[in-house]
Amino acid sequence: MNVPRTTLRTARPARAAAAAVALAALATACGGHPAARAAPQPSSSGPVGQVHVTGPDIDLTITHAVAHLDASGTGTLTMTVRNAGGAPEHLDMVATPDSGRGKLVGGPGDSNGSMTTAGILFTPGSTVTFDAPGPTVRLTRAHVGTGHVLPLKLEFGVAGLVELSATVA
Repeated sequence: MNVPRTTLRTARPARAAAAAVALAALATACGGHPAARAAPQPSSSGPVGQVHVTGPDIDLTITHAVAHLDASGTGTLTMTVRNAGGAPEHLDMVATPDSGRGKLVGGPGDSNGSMTTAGILFTPGSTVTFDAPGPTVRLTRAHVGTGHVLPLKLEFGVAGLVELSATVA
């Protein structure tokens, strides 16, 4: 069966218009997606070793951040993380200057402070201390900034990227 040429010429633009309408509807519907929300912001930078981050379902406080380093920049990061938000949180990466990374080691068990596939877990209302025998962050070749302060970037599953300066001991 042969379809008249005029039908093909009108069918193509109609399909293109329908596809454009469908894409516009999809883009509009996705505008309310949680990822489109404003990124959480630190509510205060606070003193060295502390940061407080708030946002929708986020109330995260990090205190007592200290990098215990030897002369080569190897050591551990100790800190206390309080998740007062309404959602479980995970720490999945710690970055140091010059593209360095901290190695995350989860605490024992399968609850607060343990390593999951998403990172180190913080359930709502929990406080986790990073220090033996709990979870730890091992640092290698960390370059100390001015004033014996180590600038860090911590990547959380819900709160996102958080900047923190740790005191160097």
